[in-house]
Formats: sequence, structure tokens, C-alpha cells
Amino acid sequence: MTTTIPGSLVNKTKKHFMGMSAPAGYVAGVGRGATGFTTRSDIGPGVDLPADPGMAGAAAAGATPAKKPKDDDNDEPEDLNDANYDEFEGYGGSLFAKDPYDKDDQEADEIYHAVDMRQDERRRDYRERKYKEAVENYRKERPKIQQQFSDLRRQLATVKEEEWASIPEVGDSRNRAKRNPRMETFTPVPDSVIASAMGYGQMNTVMDSSIQNGISTPYSGFQSSLGGGFQSTFGGFQSILNPGLVTPGWKTGTGTSSDLDLRKIGQAKNRIMDIRLNQVSDSVSGQTVVDPKGYLTDLQSMIPQFGADMQDIKKGRMLLKSLRETNPEKPQGWVASARLEEASGKLQAARNLIMEGLERIDKSEDLWLEAIRLHPPNVGKNIVANSVRALPHSVKIWLKAADLEIDVKGKRKVLRRALESNPSSVRLWKAAIDLEDPEDARMLLSRAVECCPLSTELWLALAKLETYENAQKVLNKARENIPTERMIWIAAARLEETRGQAKRVPILIERALISLRSAQVEINRKQWLEDAVECEAANCPLTSRAIIQNVIAIGVEDEDRKHTWMEDAEWFITQHAIQSARAVYSYILNIFSKKKSIWTRAAFFEREFGSVENYEEILKKATENCPDAENLWLMQAKSRWQGGDVEGARQILAQAFRHNPNSEEIWMAAVKLESENEEFDRARKLLERARNSAPSPRFWMKSARLEWCLNDLVRAKELLNEGIKLYPNFEKFYMIFGQIYTQEGNFDEARKFYIEGTKRNVHCIPLWLLLVRLEEFRGRHIKARSELDIAKTKNPKCDELWLEGVRIEMRAGQRELAQSMLARALQECEHSGRLWAEAIFIELRHARKTKIVDALKKCEHDPHVLLAGSKLIWAERKYKKAREWFMRTVKVEPDFGDAWAYFYKFEQIHGTQEQKDEVKKRCLQAEPRHGELWQAASKDVKNWRKRTGELLEIIAVKLEIPT
Repeated sequence: MTTTIPGSLVNKTKKHFMGMSAPAGYVAGVGRGATGFTTRSDIGPGVDLPADPGMAGAAAAGATPAKKPKDDDNDEPEDLNDANYDEFEGYGGSLFAKDPYDKDDQEADEIYHAVDMRQDERRRDYRERKYKEAVENYRKERPKIQQQFSDLRRQLATVKEEEWASIPEVGDSRNRAKRNPRMETFTPVPDSVIASAMGYGQMNTVMDSSIQNGISTPYSGFQSSLGGGFQSTFGGFQSILNPGLVTPGWKTGTGTSSDLDLRKIGQAKNRIMDIRLNQVSDSVSGQTVVDPKGYLTDLQSMIPQFGADMQDIKKGRMLLKSLRETNPEKPQGWVASARLEEASGKLQAARNLIMEGLERIDKSEDLWLEAIRLHPPNVGKNIVANSVRALPHSVKIWLKAADLEIDVKGKRKVLRRALESNPSSVRLWKAAIDLEDPEDARMLLSRAVECCPLSTELWLALAKLETYENAQKVLNKARENIPTERMIWIAAARLEETRGQAKRVPILIERALISLRSAQVEINRKQWLEDAVECEAANCPLTSRAIIQNVIAIGVEDEDRKHTWMEDAEWFITQHAIQSARAVYSYILNIFSKKKSIWTRAAFFEREFGSVENYEEILKKATENCPDAENLWLMQAKSRWQGGDVEGARQILAQAFRHNPNSEEIWMAAVKLESENEEFDRARKLLERARNSAPSPRFWMKSARLEWCLNDLVRAKELLNEGIKLYPNFEKFYMIFGQIYTQEGNFDEARKFYIEGTKRNVHCIPLWLLLVRLEEFRGRHIKARSELDIAKTKNPKCDELWLEGVRIEMRAGQRELAQSMLARALQECEHSGRLWAEAIFIELRHARKTKIVDALKKCEHDPHVLLAGSKLIWAERKYKKAREWFMRTVKVEPDFGDAWAYFYKFEQIHGTQEQKDEVKKRCLQAEPRHGELWQAASKDVKNWRKRTGELLEIIAVKLEIPT
């Protein structure tokens, strides 16, 4: 029996199971959960055997059993950590997380969510307001850098590129020595060294002060120095013993002194150069003459002006060379080649190319002209001589030949030779005639019209130089030769007008249209109207008028006549043809004599461009044709009154009464006329007649105001009471009543009438404002705010009420509250120019520019915003720009009196007397009636008889300079 000794007894490091066969069904690593895998070196995939009872037994015997895989439906285990535990609520998480989530659970969650949102909304406004206030306070205390420099940042748009480049970099002041090391510097050689070098090699007998030991001998061509060696140089003999004796020597040569004045040498050279240039410039032989004045200019012209790359130039040369070789008979290739060489700075090469082209193509006009242009004048004349022999009928070459001549005599000679070869050339005839005096020009023109009978310009030029009788004959011959030319007929009409034959002018224009139509010529309406403008510019208004009367109706449909003709009148005004525009209005009024709008437009035209007589004449015709037009009667009466004819104005108004007995405007104009002329009794009688014959609340109001202005307050109150009984809803009765009681100091009665007026006229904003201002004047700010809130409730989105509320807070010193109210007002009335104008100046100075930009985006053409912008620019002392803004404001809204007052104030301080007078004149023409400051002054009882100019002065005095 064989005995086997275990390996572990022989070698302690060797395990006892090493070398033994594996048990049945054993898979290595299964007990610890390992599975098979595949690598690149494997032939096939690893085997992952499923677990079987044998493997399970092996696993149970040898290792820890593998964990069971989790089911997909099982959730994560609960977190029972202490960090997830609360003493009151216990562990976090849902108790029913494992239960199914059905519709009831979803409905319950939605209800709980709705309750949470409702609880959150209860205090949301308060929280947001508090948060907004906190943010605003924080921003005021610590504004952002972009807000602090917003005004400066907008000015960066005007910074030029050079200014940007001059701004230093951030690191320019740091480490400058390291970043910019000092370069090696070179010192110029002193003049003494240069002078000594110039004297080197000359024989000299002056002893050098630097030689203290040795002797100097003047032997020519040999120099020796003993002091450690022997040297010899050409230029003299010198021996130096160191140490040794010093013996004085002597000097001979061209120089007599060792001191040289270099400045004098430079001046001498410049003088010699000037003498030589003068000598050469006086020479006339050959081509070596130099013009010293144009020398630098010639040099500049030789600099290549072609900015392309040299490779591109080479490619261009090759392409053009190929073009010349393939098509040598086409002049375009030769011209392009020459111009390429000229642009690249090779002028001689360009000349050579163009001359080579002429050898091949001597009948090309373009080549000859290019050759003449490239060569200097003296050579160009020879080329011209050859060109006219080759092309004697080329007009361009003959004109170029005339241009090359310096004196007029030579030009005449060339042009007359040209006319011999080209007698039918209009250009040559015109060039020759331009060189002659009037008498010789007339003779040339006589010959020219024979050679060129179809040239209208020559016929008209000849007619201008002839006498009246001969001009008629010339124009008749011109019509025979050119029966289709309208300018000949117009010239004939102008000729008759200049001779005072006014009756023949319209006859000629009528005959012209008949003749042209018979010659099958189309009558172009636009061309004829342009001819009318030219006739007026030539001081022939009768011809212009005749053209308009005969042409204006051509090609216009009946339904478009009024619109088209009014546009024609406006077009003539833009062309500064006032007489033509007047002729258009005259023609229109003959066709539409009963149209009030056309009479009104014509009257405005005469008021702006005509005289006072023309203005009153057309108004007289207007009232005769349209007697029921109240505005025309009023314009005529006002013109007479402004001219000082009060009696004439009364007569006109009396005629207006007969045609319009119940017209309020005419009654009011009559009352104003009498009151302005201090005829108060007549004014009272007129008002009494008006109240009886044409009852209207305005007559009662005007009567009460007249008594109020005359300080008869008792009579004024009586009239107001009578008016209220008849017209209880007329708001101005209550306004005047309140103002009268305020003037007397009876504030309670004033408040009573204001309240009564607001009850009957809820939407009358001036009444609400008077009530609020009365309460504020009495010191009852709370009551004023209350009344204002009521007014805003009954009149939503009213910018005037919001503006008054903001100003109340500002006058009370509540700036922050005013800003908050203004913000809400802009949200409600975002397109209100009044509110935006107030918002600009309520801001601090650094934030105003941002606000004006926002305002212009919302209200670009609002006069209040434009006026605020003008004041803002004025405050920045940009006077030129401020003047432009003021002009823009009054142009947008001429009826805005506040803008005129500020503009006049600006010119009083920063303008000249002429500029100030111009503003006042334009204001008088505009006659503004609106504006907060303007109405406050014009409605004041103290200024009830003040005119526009006086009101302008009164308001301007009270205005403050914007800051």
C-alpha cells in the first residue's frame, strides 16, 4: 500500500488542496457573486451558468450566499436616519407612499394647492410693495454703476475714433519701464569733429593743441610719429617724440582757418540751387524746362495711384496682352492696357502702348483721344494734327484740339477749321459762338441756323440777339423748320410779353397748342407746368399764367379736378413760383366759385405770400360768392381792424349780420371789436341784443365776463344767476362764479359753486381742478387729495388730474410720493406728453437724459415732450442745439403758447436782437391760444385786453431759467 505524504507537510507555503481535482459542479467565484466576462484575447464568450442545486450546495458550503435581486415594483426602503426624524411629525415621508395614487388623491392635492395659493395671494400685494420699496431704497442708497454713469455713457456715441485711440490703456501707468525698455541712443557727431575731419589731409602750419610733445614738419606726403613705433601717412610729414621737444610748425593749403560756419555753407548751397533752377526755367529749348513751382506737383502725379496688389497688376497685364493679341483691331484693349500702366505709375509704357495701338488702328476716335490725354501739350498738338488728318469729321477730336490751344485766337482758328469739315455739328457751332462777342455771335448764329436748321437752341439764341422785328422773323422761320417744338412758341410769347404786348401772350399759347396737336404732338401736362415755372423765373408771369390756364385741365378727370389742382398749387409753392400758384387758385375759383374751403385756402395763401390788398380783395370776392361763410367775414373784418380801419370792420360785420343774423361767432367778433376799442356801452348793447335775438349760454357768459372785467361784480353775478336759470348745465357759469367769489375772499361760496358745477358736469376737468386748487390754497391738503381722487374715479385715464396730484405732492414736499404717483399715472396714461414732461424734471439731473429718451419713444411728436427736451438742452448750455429743438417744437404745434414763451425767453438771454424779433414776429403770425401758462395769462382779468405780443412779454418775464 502506497503512502502519500501531503504537500503541506513538505512545504509550509503550499496549501493542501493545491493539485487536487475540483468537486463536481464547481464554478470558481460563484460563491462571491462573480460571473463570466469576455476579453479581446478570449476565443469565445465566458459562460454564465445558471444556479442549480449543486451550485447552491457548493455556495452554501463554501461562501456567503448571493443577495436576491430586487423586484422592480418594490420601492426604496424608508430613511430611518436620525437626521430625518422630527419630534412633532416623526420621520419624514408619506405614510401612504406605497398605496396606489387614484383620482381622489389627485383631487385632494388640487384642493390643498388652491388653498395654499389663496393664502399666498392674501398678502402678496403687501409683500411685493414692501419688496419694491426696499429695492428702491437700496438702489437710491447704492445705485448701480450703469445708473450713475448713464448720462456719460450716452455721450460716448459722440466720441470720435481719434479720441478713442488717445485714451490710455489700463496698464499704461504700471511697469512702464519694463514694458518699454529704453532703446540704445545715439548722439550726433559734434561739429568740431566734422570740421577737423574736413581739414584732415590738408597742409597746415597751425600747431595742434593736443600735441604737447614732439615736432611737426611740413614735408608734403610723409608723416612720421615716434612714440613706440614709426608710421608714415600721405598728407604731410609729422614727427612726434614722446617725451620730446615741441617745435612750432607752419601750414599751407586752401584753408586759412580751422573754424568753419556750416550754416553759411548750407545757405550757399541753397542759393546755388535757386540760381540753377531759375536758369533752367528760363530756357525754352527742348523738353528740359523745369517749372520750380510745379515740380513737386509733377512728382506727386508720378506716384502710382493704383492700390491693387502687384500680382493683380501682372495678371491684368497678361489678360490685356492676350486681348490685344487675339483682337488687335479693337481699340478697347489698347485703351485698357494704357490705363492700367498709367494707374500703376508707368506713364511712358502707357504712351508706348497707345501709340502702338494707333499704328494698328488709325481710325479709332477713342485711341486718338486717349493718346492726346496721355501726352504733354506740346506733343499732344502733334498727335492732334495727325488725328484730324485721320478723322476729319470727329467732333470730339476737334474740341480737344481747341482745348489744347492757350489763347482765344488759336481756339477760334481751330474751331473754324473744324466747322469747315463739320458744318452740321451743333456742338462745334456752340463752342465757336461762346468765344465771340455779341455782334460776331449773331453773325455766326445766322450761318449756324442755315447749317443746322433743326437745332432749337441755335434758333432761340439767335432770336435773343436780334431786334424785336428780326426776332419775330427768326422765330417764324424756326416754326417752319421745327413745327413740333413747343419752346419756340413759348419763346415767342415771352418776346411779346417783354415788348408789352400782353394781349398777344394768351393768343400765342392757344395757337401753340392747336398747332402742336395738328402736328400729332402729345401735350405733356407736367412739361408745360415746368415751363411755366421757368417763365416766371425769367420774369414773364403773363406767359406762365397763360400756360397754366390752357394746360392745367388737360388729362384731369372731372371728379379729380379739385384735388389735382390743389396739389398743383402746392407744388408751385414748393418751387417758389408764387405767381403760378396764384394763377392756379384763380383758375380753380372760376370753376368752383361756391366752395368755401377753396376760398379759405386761397385767402391763407394771399395772407402768407401776397400783400394786404390782395388778401382783402380775395376775401371780398369770397364773401360775395359765399355770404354764409362766417369765417370769411371774420377774417375780412379782422384784417380791417388790424389795419386800423375800425369803421370798415364794423361795416363788414354789419353786412355779415344781415347774411347770418343768428351767428354766435359774428356776434362775439362784434363785441370784441367794440370792447377792444373801449366802446363798452356799445358792447353791452350788442350783447343785450344778442341775448334777446339769438339766445345762447355763450352770450350770457360773455356778458358776465365783460362786467367782471369792468369790475362790476354785482351785475356780473346777476347775469350769471339768470344764465344758470336758463342753462343750468353750462359749466363756465360755475367757473366764473367761483373765481369771482375767490377774488372777493368768499371761499365757502366759491367752493359751493364749484361742487355744484362738478355735480352737473362730472366730466368738466377745469372745474375739478379749480375745486382742488381752492382746497389746497386754503391749506386743506387732505380735502384736496380727496376731491382729486373722486375726480379721477369719475374721469379715469385723465392725465390732467394725475398731473395735478403729482404737483400737489411736490408742493407739499412729498417727492417720493409724487414719483410713485407719477409712475402709476404713466402706467395708466402712457402716451401723455404732459406726464412725460413732468417726469423728466422730477428726476435727478443725471437721470433726466434717460427719461427724455423714454419719453420720445412714447410721444415723439408731442409738443410738451419737445418743450421739455428743449429746456433740458438749454439747462446743459448747448444753446445752438436748444434753439433747433425750440424751432422744432413751435413747428410741430404753432398753437402751443408755452413753447413760444420759452423760445422768446431763450432768445432774450442767448440770442441777438434780430433772432428775438423773428421769434416774436412768428408768434404774432401763429396767434397761439393754448398752453397751461398761456391760458393762465390770457384768462386773467388783468390781461383781458392784452394782445398776443403783450402776453408773450408778460409770460416771458415770469419764466425761470431751467436748471
